[in-house]
Amino acid sequence: MKILYINRSKFDYMQDFLYSGLVKVLGAENIIESPWNLNFHWNYREYPKNIAQSKGTLFKSLQAQLSNAYDVVIVASCHPDTIEHYAKLLPTISKEVITVFIDGGDRPEVGGDFERLGGLNVYERVIKQRPFDLVFKREYLLNKDYPNNVHPLPMCFDMNNVPSLDGNFKYDVAFWAVESHPIRTQALDLLQDKFDCEANGTVRNQVMKKYKRKGMFYLQELASCKIGLNLRGAGWDTLRYWEIPALGGFMISQRPGIKIENNYVDGEDVIFCKDDLSDLVALCEYYLEHDEERQRIGQNALKKTKKFHTDIVRAQAVLEKISVLKR
Repeated sequence: MKILYINRSKFDYMQDFLYSGLVKVLGAENIIESPWNLNFHWNYREYPKNIAQSKGTLFKSLQAQLSNAYDVVIVASCHPDTIEHYAKLLPTISKEVITVFIDGGDRPEVGGDFERLGGLNVYERVIKQRPFDLVFKREYLLNKDYPNNVHPLPMCFDMNNVPSLDGNFKYDVAFWAVESHPIRTQALDLLQDKFDCEANGTVRNQVMKKYKRKGMFYLQELASCKIGLNLRGAGWDTLRYWEIPALGGFMISQRPGIKIENNYVDGEDVIFCKDDLSDLVALCEYYLEHDEERQRIGQNALKKTKKFHTDIVRAQAVLEKISVLKR
């Protein structure tokens, strides 16, 4: 299978995770990037902006650019740059080619981020001209109906990004996050003056650009927390929801309001708090006192992540749906 991968040059989490997985499954020689993206091949940014970076793919990807034959077109992000580029190429794309849209945006409506970011008119024009055969949606809400060709595709983790870990715990309870949703503000208010939150930076008014923990150091620090918290931001799906389990960490989280196949199970791989956070502090207190139970849950989460929630698994899920259409 050869894929024309229409992408944006800046980092985009779902676009980048899927590219990373597709390269591992199909090989870079079978993915024609449009436009060719240096970010996919040259590691000059820190995690998570380098999620798509795949070592040893530079020359194979350049070789792939010489081909104009492909079986599938993937529009890999819900961004104006990407849909505008697709619109220009659309008249040249054969009717026999399968078209796929990866909607990694925060809004629950298919293509909803085009309204927020721009490009809605272009998106509406191209889907009227030629509807996508398949759509994969990150924010696929549990309580919302979607067309039959729309499938859930949450984020994941590339296990190659697990840093070296010493297994030591430096912090008790941590939630390092910007207040992109009121529930996060509520949680930070609840946690102030409790545990070691103030000392480790679990405080109000955090700004992403000013994070002290960045790149692999951020992941190492996250792994050194006895309890890592996850709460929704602009969307339900967060990197943190996948990072903590991939590091073998113990996570207390809101129960996501999106469809996640083979999701973590409360009490086995994760602990879900109440939606109103009324039990959040009590859960933290309990699991700080029960080391073996906490660590068992963290190890279960790691095993489940490796089996069901890697970039490879996400790419395989997309390829499987494509293969069904090609039969």
